[in-house]
Amino acid sequence: MGRVSAGIGVTGRGEERLADLLELSYEPMLVWRLDGPIEFWNAGAQRLYGFASDEAIGRSSHALLQTKFPVEFVELRSRLRNDGLWSGELRHVCKDGREVIIDSRMQVFADDTVLEVNRDVTERKHLEAALRESEQRLRWLAAIVEFSDDAIISKNLDGIIASWNRAAERIFDYTAEEAIGQSIMIVIPQDRLDEERTILARIRRGEHIDHFETVRRRKQGSLIAISLSVSPVKDTDGTIVGASKIARDITEQKRAQEQIAALAREAEHRSKNLLASAQAAVMLSRADTVDGLKQVIQGRIQALANVHSLFAGTRWVGAGLSTIAAQELAPYSETGDKRVRIDGPEVLLEPNAAQSIAVALHELATNAAKYGALSTGNGRVDLVWTHNADRQINLRWTETGGPVVRAPTRQGFGGKIIKQMMVQVDGKARFDWRPDGLVCEITLRT
Repeated sequence: MGRVSAGIGVTGRGEERLADLLELSYEPMLVWRLDGPIEFWNAGAQRLYGFASDEAIGRSSHALLQTKFPVEFVELRSRLRNDGLWSGELRHVCKDGREVIIDSRMQVFADDTVLEVNRDVTERKHLEAALRESEQRLRWLAAIVEFSDDAIISKNLDGIIASWNRAAERIFDYTAEEAIGQSIMIVIPQDRLDEERTILARIRRGEHIDHFETVRRRKQGSLIAISLSVSPVKDTDGTIVGASKIARDITEQKRAQEQIAALAREAEHRSKNLLASAQAAVMLSRADTVDGLKQVIQGRIQALANVHSLFAGTRWVGAGLSTIAAQELAPYSETGDKRVRIDGPEVLLEPNAAQSIAVALHELATNAAKYGALSTGNGRVDLVWTHNADRQINLRWTETGGPVVRAPTRQGFGGKIIKQMMVQVDGKARFDWRPDGLVCEITLRT
């Protein structure tokens, strides 16, 4: 190894001792001139950089180590000359191609000799960078947890709450200050306490619980439907020390599902009623010709279709009796024509009753147009009804001014279908064949 120049300021025996100390130091040390090559290269420099002293001495240190300076070398050299000292971070490339990060301290002496003492801080810098990255990830994770729409809760194996995010505050109505340190049982209904014990037992076994639907209790006592996912939390040794829980409020989702199921059941019920009405209309239809039969069936099916179009306006609550009557008698109620009079209070009929009344009025109007009061120019139909306090409707159809009426010797198919439609809704229909016109009285409850 080369000896340290006497220019460092120690002479004689002291110089030799200093050289020995520098040579044996674990820290890399080298001596070079501001405008010249390396003059000293100790064992620490050889260990770090991999170059032997005979490979380093006589060469430019910055060329040998491919030094990356934080400032231009011209500026660094100017600072050394002016201040006598410089310290900062350098990057060197070792003989094997590794790049190392160096904490370097330099001191210049009167003869422009520079003593450079370096410390390898590569590992520390990498650890600091990893720590910063880890801290950043933790901040991101904390932000995700804090601003998640789902309640994210951690607890120990005794069920004691350790963390409680904003969504948990919103969903369960407990603040973090109120919840942390309390048992998770504060949000569990009394009849579901065993559920939590089972969950904790599974967590202790290292199991995960995904999308478990249950019920939990808010601070004021109201119940909410939630979907739970629970995972074990382990310490650095891999020991399970607690659980993290994600709870999603699915109350509205459950309510929507129930509504959809109810609507599906209602749609099925209504479809069956409609098909029953259509089946009755078809089965009780008779005519002398095929075309006549088609026309009869078509008219009855159209009456059902007409009343169904009214249901859409009330979201299938039903249809108004006045609207049904006006719709079925519209062909015989032209402007200025006094042949049809409709009078009665507004009554909303539920769908089944509305269907039956629509078909009944269709049959009565069709019969009147063919054989009764509406078959002549002077005939008249009065349709009136009352709605009693006991919710009973008494509807009366009266024909006058038509052909002389004779009571039929047997009940016609129109009368049969009217009675059949009324039976379906627990109503009754009675026919009175008076000489001056038919009177039909219908009663049913709303």
